[in-house]
Amino acid sequence: MKFEIPNLELMKSGHVACPGCGGSMAMRYALKALGPKTMIVIPACCWAIIDGPSPCSVNGVPVLHVAFETAAISASGVKAGLRRQGKDDVTVMAWAGDGGTFDIGMQALSGAAERNEDIIYVCYDNEAYMNTGIQRSSATPWGAWTTTTPTETPKSKPKKNIIDILLAHHIPYVATASVAYPDDFIRKMKKAKSIRGMKFIHVLSPCPPGWKSAPEESIQISRLAVNSKVFPLYEVEDGFRYTMSLDHKSTPVKEYIKHQGRFKHLSDAQIDQIQKDTDLKWAVLMKKVEMGELFSDN
Repeated sequence: MKFEIPNLELMKSGHVACPGCGGSMAMRYALKALGPKTMIVIPACCWAIIDGPSPCSVNGVPVLHVAFETAAISASGVKAGLRRQGKDDVTVMAWAGDGGTFDIGMQALSGAAERNEDIIYVCYDNEAYMNTGIQRSSATPWGAWTTTTPTETPKSKPKKNIIDILLAHHIPYVATASVAYPDDFIRKMKKAKSIRGMKFIHVLSPCPPGWKSAPEESIQISRLAVNSKVFPLYEVEDGFRYTMSLDHKSTPVKEYIKHQGRFKHLSDAQIDQIQKDTDLKWAVLMKKVEMGELFSDN
């Protein structure tokens, strides 16, 4: 299969992201997929800074900055306003971090999903509140260090399953994505653009300061997250038809976490537990793929 990444560059140079920021790479790919007829809604998150000081913006399309909890409802309002003006060919994308999605923005996101608003909601997930000092979010994985879950008492709860939560709303399209596989990411964004109703894209976004990793290793770490099955790539249409995006390898989880200082305090037994949890979640995902195929045949 041959993939092509568009030459279009809407995102300009001069952003203020940290070196190796997965969120900056993700935005660049998203805009390549969506094109110039796009409006972006950004709540409080790293991207509220990365975009540049007001009134400047690096994104090359209109951007609306909104309060932390309002990404989904603001994007819904923008879309309604455009439709009222007869501009139904403009894609509206809410772009929020895990704090504004998993935690603070959940009620607005749930409401927009329940109403099946015609927007694309992208969560770039760096697994903590990185913009305000690396505090844990409900997207922070079990065992990880953050400033509010120090090494003596690391995160003791598992990462919230945001995909299952969105699927419970029966929206048309949900997908996971990675900056290590830009062709797959762009394909999914284009597909989301072509679908009416609510679309949710969950992209893992390495954060070198928060993950205590080397900036030049962000793509390698992203690829290891996929191939270790910690962050598998798949899409779900109409709430039940699961499709895996590629043939995942069987890389041990320890190969993924050894590049990240936020896990360096873990014992071998704790790493083995993460491996077991990952294997279990993968087995459940494979069963969902099988069940989706069964319903598709009927």
